[in-house]
Amino acid sequence: MIDTVKMSSKGQIVIPQNIRKTTHSSEGSIFAVVGNKDTIILKKIQAPSKEEILKRLDTMAKDGRKNAEKSGIKETDVQDLIHKDRGVK
Repeated sequence: MIDTVKMSSKGQIVIPQNIRKTTHSSEGSIFAVVGNKDTIILKKIQAPSKEEILKRLDTMAKDGRKNAEKSGIKETDVQDLIHKDRGVK
């Protein structure tokens, strides 16, 4: 499906209704925008859910703990760095 649109003075474009229907896009839909020379591509994306973000953070924390243990870094070392950065004695 191809259509033409015109950019506003604010750099905005309106996605034609038939394309919005086909892609199930509505107000608040999120798009990744890729630009290269004279080409602009919009890709509809789904923002990760709260649960997905928390799962990723949990995985990162577990990996961080494993790497810290392997490197001999203790929890108190991290706390000391945080206090130092915040100016806490």
